Amino acid sequence: MSETEVWITGVGLLSCLGEGEEAHVRALGTTPPPLNVEREKFAPYVVHPVAPFNIDSQIPRRGDQRQMQPWQHIGTYAAGLALSDAGLAGKPEFLSRADLIVACGGNDRDIAVDSTILEGLHGANNPGAFLNSHLLSDLRPTLFLGQLPNLLAGNISIVHKVTGSTRTFMGEEGAGVGAVGVAAWRIAAGQGDLFLVGGASGAERKDLLFNIELGGFLWKGEPGPVWDRPAEGGGIVLGSLGAFLVLESRAHAEARGAKPYARILKVVADRSSREPGAARAAGDRLVAAIEPQLTGADVGVLSGATGVALPTNEERGLLDDLAAKGRIGPVRGAATVLGSGLEADFPALIGLSAIALRRREFYAPFAAGGFEQPATVPPERILATSWGHWRGEGFGLVERVS
Repeated sequence: MSETEVWITGVGLLSCLGEGEEAHVRALGTTPPPLNVEREKFAPYVVHPVAPFNIDSQIPRRGDQRQMQPWQHIGTYAAGLALSDAGLAGKPEFLSRADLIVACGGNDRDIAVDSTILEGLHGANNPGAFLNSHLLSDLRPTLFLGQLPNLLAGNISIVHKVTGSTRTFMGEEGAGVGAVGVAAWRIAAGQGDLFLVGGASGAERKDLLFNIELGGFLWKGEPGPVWDRPAEGGGIVLGSLGAFLVLESRAHAEARGAKPYARILKVVADRSSREPGAARAAGDRLVAAIEPQLTGADVGVLSGATGVALPTNEERGLLDDLAAKGRIGPVRGAATVLGSGLEADFPALIGLSAIALRRREFYAPFAAGGFEQPATVPPERILATSWGHWRGEGFGLVERVS
Protein backbone atom coordinates (compact mmCIF):
# COMPACT_ATOMS: atom_id res chain seq x y z
CA MET A 1 0.00 0.00 0.00
CA SER A 2 1.55 3.31 -1.09
CA GLU A 3 1.82 6.20 1.34
CA THR A 4 -0.14 9.41 0.87
CA GLU A 5 1.96 12.34 -0.38
CA VAL A 6 2.56 15.03 2.24
CA TRP A 7 2.46 18.50 0.69
CA ILE A 8 3.64 21.73 2.31
CA THR A 9 1.11 24.36 1.26
CA GLY A 10 1.76 27.16 3.75
CA VAL A 11 4.86 28.56 5.46
CA GLY A 12 4.87 31.13 8.26
CA LEU A 13 8.24 32.44 9.45
CA LEU A 14 9.05 35.19 11.94
CA SER A 15 12.67 35.68 12.99
CA CYS A 16 15.44 38.20 13.44
CA LEU A 17 15.44 38.61 9.65
CA GLY A 18 11.80 39.68 9.42
CA GLU A 19 8.60 37.89 8.49
CA GLY A 20 7.54 35.78 5.55
CA GLU A 21 9.20 34.35 2.47
CA GLU A 22 10.48 37.50 0.80
CA ALA A 23 12.28 38.86 3.86
CA HIS A 24 14.09 35.60 4.43
CA VAL A 25 15.00 34.98 0.80
CA ARG A 26 16.33 38.53 0.49
CA ALA A 27 18.46 38.25 3.63
CA LEU A 28 19.73 34.74 2.86
CA GLY A 29 20.67 35.59 -0.70
CA THR A 30 23.88 37.41 0.23
CA THR A 31 27.19 36.27 1.75
CA PRO A 32 27.51 36.96 4.55
CA PRO A 33 23.82 37.53 5.38
CA PRO A 34 22.91 40.52 7.56
CA LEU A 35 23.13 39.86 11.31
CA ASN A 36 20.52 41.22 13.68
CA VAL A 37 21.91 40.73 17.18
CA GLU A 38 21.45 42.24 20.63
CA ARG A 39 24.87 42.60 22.26
CA GLU A 40 24.30 44.82 25.29
CA LYS A 41 21.10 43.75 27.03
CA PHE A 42 22.28 40.29 28.06
CA ALA A 43 26.07 40.77 27.99
CA PRO A 44 28.34 38.81 27.88
CA TYR A 45 25.82 36.80 25.84
CA VAL A 46 24.31 37.85 22.54
CA VAL A 47 20.92 36.91 21.12
CA HIS A 48 19.14 37.29 17.79
CA PRO A 49 16.01 39.32 18.68
CA VAL A 50 12.81 39.06 16.69
CA ALA A 51 12.44 41.75 14.02
CA PRO A 52 9.63 44.29 14.53
CA PHE A 53 6.22 43.01 13.42
CA ASN A 54 2.70 44.42 13.30
CA ILE A 55 1.00 42.25 15.88
CA ASP A 56 -2.45 43.64 15.05
CA SER A 57 -2.37 42.04 11.61
CA GLN A 58 -2.48 38.48 13.01
CA ILE A 59 -3.67 38.99 16.62
CA PRO A 60 -6.21 41.80 16.29
CA ARG A 61 -7.84 41.71 19.73
CA ARG A 62 -6.01 43.66 22.42
CA GLY A 63 -7.29 41.32 25.11
CA ASP A 64 -5.66 38.37 23.36
CA GLN A 65 -2.41 40.31 23.01
CA ARG A 66 -2.32 41.30 26.70
CA GLN A 67 -2.67 37.79 28.08
CA MET A 68 0.17 36.36 25.97
CA GLN A 69 3.88 36.47 26.71
CA PRO A 70 6.19 37.65 23.88
CA TRP A 71 7.09 34.13 22.73
CA GLN A 72 3.36 33.38 22.45
CA HIS A 73 2.95 36.50 20.30
CA ILE A 74 5.73 35.14 18.04
CA GLY A 75 4.15 31.69 17.73
CA THR A 76 0.57 32.84 17.26
CA TYR A 77 1.70 35.39 14.68
CA ALA A 78 3.73 32.82 12.72
CA ALA A 79 0.78 30.42 12.79
CA GLY A 80 -1.40 33.13 11.28
CA LEU A 81 1.20 33.79 8.57
CA ALA A 82 1.15 30.10 7.61
CA LEU A 83 -2.64 29.95 7.44
CA SER A 84 -2.78 33.12 5.34
CA ASP A 85 -0.05 31.82 3.05
CA ALA A 86 -1.98 28.59 2.51
CA GLY A 87 -5.22 30.45 1.74
CA LEU A 88 -6.97 29.05 4.83
CA ALA A 89 -7.32 32.14 7.03
CA GLY A 90 -10.96 32.99 7.70
CA LYS A 91 -12.28 29.74 6.19
CA PRO A 92 -14.07 27.83 8.98
CA GLU A 93 -14.95 24.95 6.67
CA PHE A 94 -11.24 24.03 6.77
CA LEU A 95 -10.08 25.51 10.09
CA SER A 96 -12.76 23.73 12.12
CA ARG A 97 -11.28 20.34 11.24
CA ALA A 98 -7.59 21.24 10.88
CA ASP A 99 -5.39 19.39 13.37
CA LEU A 100 -2.90 21.45 15.37
CA ILE A 101 0.52 20.31 16.60
CA VAL A 102 2.69 22.72 18.59
CA ALA A 103 6.24 22.47 19.94
CA CYS A 104 7.57 25.04 22.41
CA GLY A 105 9.23 25.41 25.78
CA GLY A 106 8.18 26.97 29.05
CA ASN A 107 6.58 30.29 29.76
CA ASP A 108 8.51 33.34 30.98
CA ARG A 109 9.47 33.10 34.65
CA ASP A 110 8.64 35.88 37.13
CA ILE A 111 12.21 37.14 37.50
CA ALA A 112 11.41 39.45 40.43
CA VAL A 113 9.85 36.63 42.46
CA ASP A 114 12.62 34.19 41.63
CA SER A 115 15.29 36.73 42.62
CA THR A 116 13.58 37.54 45.93
CA ILE A 117 13.31 33.85 46.85
CA LEU A 118 16.95 33.15 45.96
CA GLU A 119 18.16 36.12 48.00
CA GLY A 120 16.00 35.13 51.01
CA LEU A 121 17.34 31.59 51.02
CA HIS A 122 20.81 32.81 52.04
CA GLY A 123 19.66 34.13 55.42
CA ALA A 124 16.82 31.69 56.13
CA ASN A 125 17.09 29.61 59.33
CA ASN A 126 15.22 26.78 57.61
CA PRO A 127 15.84 27.10 53.86
CA GLY A 128 13.51 24.22 52.96
CA ALA A 129 10.56 25.65 54.84
CA PHE A 130 11.30 29.14 53.50
CA LEU A 131 11.37 27.86 49.93
CA ASN A 132 8.13 25.89 50.23
CA SER A 133 6.33 28.79 51.88
CA HIS A 134 7.31 31.33 49.23
CA LEU A 135 6.70 29.00 46.29
CA LEU A 136 3.16 28.53 47.58
CA SER A 137 2.48 32.19 48.34
CA ASP A 138 4.48 34.19 45.79
CA LEU A 139 4.02 32.34 42.49
CA ARG A 140 0.92 32.89 40.42
CA PRO A 141 -1.44 29.87 40.57
CA THR A 142 -1.42 29.62 36.77
CA LEU A 143 2.37 29.52 36.45
CA PHE A 144 2.61 25.79 35.87
CA LEU A 145 -0.18 25.79 33.28
CA GLY A 146 1.47 28.78 31.65
CA GLN A 147 4.66 26.79 31.19
CA LEU A 148 3.03 24.23 28.92
CA PRO A 149 2.79 24.37 25.12
CA ASN A 150 -0.94 23.91 25.68
CA LEU A 151 -1.14 27.64 26.31
CA LEU A 152 0.28 28.51 22.88
CA ALA A 153 -1.91 25.88 21.22
CA GLY A 154 -4.95 27.34 22.99
CA ASN A 155 -4.09 30.87 21.85
CA ILE A 156 -3.70 29.71 18.25
CA SER A 157 -7.04 27.93 18.43
CA ILE A 158 -8.78 30.99 19.88
CA VAL A 159 -7.22 33.60 17.61
CA HIS A 160 -7.17 31.65 14.35
CA LYS A 161 -10.15 29.31 14.94
CA VAL A 162 -8.15 26.12 14.38
CA THR A 163 -10.38 23.69 16.26
CA GLY A 164 -9.53 20.15 15.18
CA SER A 165 -7.48 17.88 17.43
CA THR A 166 -4.50 19.31 19.31
CA ARG A 167 -1.18 17.77 20.30
CA THR A 168 1.73 19.52 21.99
CA PHE A 169 5.42 18.75 22.53
CA MET A 170 8.10 19.98 24.94
CA GLY A 171 11.75 18.96 24.80
CA GLU A 172 13.90 21.52 22.99
CA GLU A 173 15.06 20.68 19.45
CA GLY A 174 13.66 17.14 19.54
CA ALA A 175 10.16 18.51 20.16
CA GLY A 176 10.21 20.30 16.81
CA VAL A 177 11.24 17.12 15.03
CA GLY A 178 8.49 15.20 16.80
CA ALA A 179 5.83 17.76 15.94
CA VAL A 180 6.59 17.85 12.22
CA GLY A 181 7.17 14.10 12.17
CA VAL A 182 3.84 13.20 13.73
CA ALA A 183 1.93 15.44 11.31
CA ALA A 184 3.76 14.00 8.30
CA TRP A 185 3.47 10.39 9.51
CA ARG A 186 -0.26 10.75 10.13
CA ILE A 187 -0.92 12.21 6.69
CA ALA A 188 1.23 9.54 5.03
CA ALA A 189 -0.72 6.84 6.89
CA GLY A 190 -4.11 8.31 5.93
CA GLN A 191 -4.89 9.41 9.52
CA GLY A 192 -5.47 13.05 8.65
CA ASP A 193 -5.39 15.38 5.69
CA LEU A 194 -4.86 18.91 7.06
CA PHE A 195 -2.42 20.00 9.79
CA LEU A 196 -1.05 23.25 11.18
CA VAL A 197 2.28 22.38 12.81
CA GLY A 198 5.15 24.42 14.17
CA GLY A 199 6.96 25.93 17.12
CA ALA A 200 8.03 29.14 18.79
CA SER A 201 10.86 30.37 20.98
CA GLY A 202 11.66 33.74 22.54
CA ALA A 203 15.37 34.31 23.08
CA GLU A 204 15.13 37.66 24.86
CA ARG A 205 14.61 36.16 28.31
CA LYS A 206 17.05 36.15 31.21
CA ASP A 207 15.46 33.01 32.65
CA LEU A 208 15.96 31.05 29.41
CA LEU A 209 19.57 32.22 29.08
CA PHE A 210 20.13 31.23 32.70
CA ASN A 211 18.69 27.75 32.14
CA ILE A 212 20.83 27.12 29.05
CA GLU A 213 23.99 28.46 30.70
CA LEU A 214 23.47 26.17 33.72
CA GLY A 215 24.47 23.40 31.32
CA GLY A 216 27.45 25.42 30.08
CA PHE A 217 25.99 25.74 26.58
CA LEU A 218 25.92 29.49 25.85
CA TRP A 219 28.40 31.11 23.47
CA LYS A 220 30.10 34.18 24.94
CA GLY A 221 31.87 35.59 21.89
CA GLU A 222 30.78 37.28 18.70
CA PRO A 223 28.04 35.29 16.88
CA GLY A 224 30.20 33.81 14.13
CA PRO A 225 29.57 30.67 12.03
CA VAL A 226 28.36 27.66 14.00
CA TRP A 227 31.04 25.51 12.35
CA ASP A 228 33.83 27.68 13.79
CA ARG A 229 32.66 27.69 17.41
CA PRO A 230 33.71 24.16 18.48
CA ALA A 231 37.39 25.05 18.04
CA GLU A 232 36.93 27.70 20.76
CA GLY A 233 34.87 25.59 23.14
CA GLY A 234 31.53 25.76 21.33
CA GLY A 235 28.20 27.25 22.32
CA ILE A 236 24.73 28.42 21.41
CA VAL A 237 23.55 31.87 20.37
CA LEU A 238 19.81 31.86 21.00
CA GLY A 239 17.38 33.36 18.49
CA SER A 240 13.73 34.38 18.75
CA LEU A 241 11.89 32.32 16.17
CA GLY A 242 8.36 31.39 15.15
CA ALA A 243 7.82 28.82 12.41
CA PHE A 244 4.60 27.13 11.33
CA LEU A 245 3.70 24.95 8.36
CA VAL A 246 0.45 23.91 6.75
CA LEU A 247 0.75 20.25 5.76
CA GLU A 248 -1.88 18.55 3.61
CA SER A 249 -2.43 15.34 1.79
CA ARG A 250 -1.99 15.81 -1.94
CA ALA A 251 -5.63 14.94 -2.59
CA HIS A 252 -6.88 17.47 -0.03
CA ALA A 253 -4.70 20.24 -1.42
CA GLU A 254 -5.67 19.54 -5.02
CA ALA A 255 -9.35 19.43 -4.13
CA ARG A 256 -9.21 23.00 -2.84
CA GLY A 257 -6.86 24.20 -5.57
CA ALA A 258 -3.84 24.74 -3.32
CA LYS A 259 -0.37 24.79 -4.86
CA PRO A 260 2.48 23.10 -2.97
CA TYR A 261 5.82 24.49 -1.98
CA ALA A 262 7.27 20.99 -1.81
CA ARG A 263 6.57 17.56 -0.35
CA ILE A 264 7.98 15.87 2.73
CA LEU A 265 9.49 12.53 1.78
CA LYS A 266 10.69 11.40 5.18
CA VAL A 267 11.12 12.49 8.79
CA VAL A 268 13.31 10.27 10.97
CA ALA A 269 14.38 10.75 14.58
CA ASP A 270 16.57 9.21 17.24
CA ARG A 271 17.97 10.02 20.69
CA SER A 272 21.45 9.17 21.91
CA SER A 273 23.30 9.34 25.21
CA ARG A 274 25.67 11.95 23.76
CA GLU A 275 28.76 10.15 24.93
CA PRO A 276 31.52 10.75 22.36
CA GLY A 277 30.50 9.02 19.14
CA ALA A 278 26.90 8.36 20.22
CA ALA A 279 25.33 11.17 18.20
CA ARG A 280 27.33 10.14 15.14
CA ALA A 281 26.12 6.56 15.53
CA ALA A 282 22.53 7.81 15.75
CA GLY A 283 23.11 9.94 12.67
CA ASP A 284 24.43 6.95 10.77
CA ARG A 285 21.30 4.99 11.64
CA LEU A 286 19.10 7.83 10.42
CA VAL A 287 21.06 8.21 7.19
CA ALA A 288 20.61 4.50 6.48
CA ALA A 289 16.85 5.11 6.27
CA ILE A 290 17.16 7.84 3.64
CA GLU A 291 20.53 7.39 1.90
CA PRO A 292 19.07 5.97 -1.35
CA GLN A 293 17.20 9.28 -1.73
CA LEU A 294 20.36 11.37 -1.29
CA THR A 295 21.31 11.74 -4.92
CA GLY A 296 24.24 14.15 -5.02
CA ALA A 297 24.86 17.81 -5.78
CA ASP A 298 21.14 18.56 -6.18
CA VAL A 299 20.57 17.73 -2.48
CA GLY A 300 21.14 20.80 -0.33
CA VAL A 301 21.51 20.58 3.44
CA LEU A 302 20.00 23.03 5.92
CA SER A 303 21.64 22.14 9.20
CA GLY A 304 20.28 22.81 12.65
CA ALA A 305 23.75 22.54 14.20
CA THR A 306 23.81 24.62 17.38
CA GLY A 307 27.54 25.30 17.72
CA VAL A 308 27.88 23.12 20.84
CA ALA A 309 31.19 21.38 20.30
CA LEU A 310 30.56 17.63 20.46
CA PRO A 311 27.32 17.30 18.46
CA THR A 312 28.34 19.99 15.96
CA ASN A 313 31.65 18.27 15.25
CA GLU A 314 29.98 14.87 14.93
CA GLU A 315 27.33 16.22 12.56
CA ARG A 316 29.99 17.91 10.46
CA GLY A 317 31.91 14.65 10.27
CA LEU A 318 28.79 12.86 9.01
CA LEU A 319 28.09 15.55 6.42
CA ASP A 320 31.72 15.49 5.28
CA ASP A 321 31.42 11.74 4.72
CA LEU A 322 28.16 12.09 2.79
CA ALA A 323 29.72 14.78 0.61
CA ALA A 324 32.79 12.62 -0.02
CA LYS A 325 30.49 9.79 -1.18
CA GLY A 326 28.68 12.17 -3.53
CA ARG A 327 25.40 11.93 -1.60
CA ILE A 328 24.85 15.62 -0.79
CA GLY A 329 25.67 19.04 -2.17
CA PRO A 330 26.14 22.35 -0.33
CA VAL A 331 25.54 22.74 3.42
CA ARG A 332 24.20 25.77 5.29
CA GLY A 333 24.28 26.21 9.09
CA ALA A 334 21.08 28.13 9.78
CA ALA A 335 21.89 29.07 13.38
CA THR A 336 24.72 31.28 12.10
CA VAL A 337 22.06 33.67 10.84
CA LEU A 338 18.87 32.92 12.77
CA GLY A 339 20.32 31.86 16.10
CA SER A 340 19.12 28.67 17.76
CA GLY A 341 15.36 28.63 18.25
CA LEU A 342 15.17 25.29 20.08
CA GLU A 343 11.69 23.83 19.46
CA ALA A 344 11.12 26.12 16.47
CA ASP A 345 14.34 25.18 14.67
CA PHE A 346 13.18 22.11 12.75
CA PRO A 347 9.86 23.59 11.52
CA ALA A 348 11.82 26.64 10.36
CA LEU A 349 14.33 24.52 8.45
CA ILE A 350 11.54 22.54 6.77
CA GLY A 351 9.87 25.83 5.82
CA LEU A 352 13.07 27.33 4.42
CA SER A 353 13.68 24.08 2.52
CA ALA A 354 10.23 24.28 0.96
CA ILE A 355 10.76 27.90 -0.08
CA ALA A 356 14.10 27.14 -1.73
CA LEU A 357 12.70 24.14 -3.59
CA ARG A 358 9.76 26.04 -5.02
CA ARG A 359 12.08 28.82 -6.15
CA ARG A 360 14.61 26.26 -7.47
CA GLU A 361 17.42 28.25 -5.87
CA PHE A 362 19.47 27.31 -2.82
CA TYR A 363 20.62 29.91 -0.35
CA ALA A 364 23.99 31.63 -0.59
CA PRO A 365 26.64 30.43 1.90
CA PHE A 366 25.92 31.73 5.39
CA ALA A 367 29.65 31.88 6.06
CA ALA A 368 32.27 32.86 3.49
CA GLY A 369 34.78 30.19 2.45
CA GLY A 370 35.51 26.86 4.07
CA PHE A 371 32.78 24.35 4.77
CA GLU A 372 29.88 26.17 3.09
CA GLN A 373 30.30 26.26 -0.69
CA PRO A 374 28.07 27.89 -3.35
CA ALA A 375 25.41 25.72 -4.98
CA THR A 376 26.26 24.54 -8.49
CA VAL A 377 22.81 23.22 -9.50
CA PRO A 378 19.22 24.02 -8.43
CA PRO A 379 18.09 21.87 -5.50
CA GLU A 380 15.74 18.96 -6.11
CA ARG A 381 15.78 17.79 -2.51
CA ILE A 382 16.89 19.39 0.75
CA LEU A 383 17.90 17.57 3.90
CA ALA A 384 17.00 19.43 7.10
CA THR A 385 18.98 18.26 10.11
CA SER A 386 18.45 18.68 13.84
CA TRP A 387 21.19 17.73 16.29
CA GLY A 388 19.97 19.11 19.59
CA HIS A 389 22.38 20.91 21.90
CA TRP A 390 21.71 18.33 24.63
CA ARG A 391 19.66 15.47 23.18
CA GLY A 392 17.85 14.39 20.05
CA GLU A 393 18.86 13.79 16.44
CA GLY A 394 16.51 14.10 13.47
CA PHE A 395 16.43 14.49 9.70
CA GLY A 396 13.72 15.67 7.34
CA LEU A 397 13.97 15.16 3.58
CA VAL A 398 11.95 17.56 1.45
CA GLU A 399 11.50 17.26 -2.33
CA ARG A 400 10.49 19.65 -5.09
CA VAL A 401 7.08 19.08 -6.68
CA SER A 402 7.39 19.44 -10.42
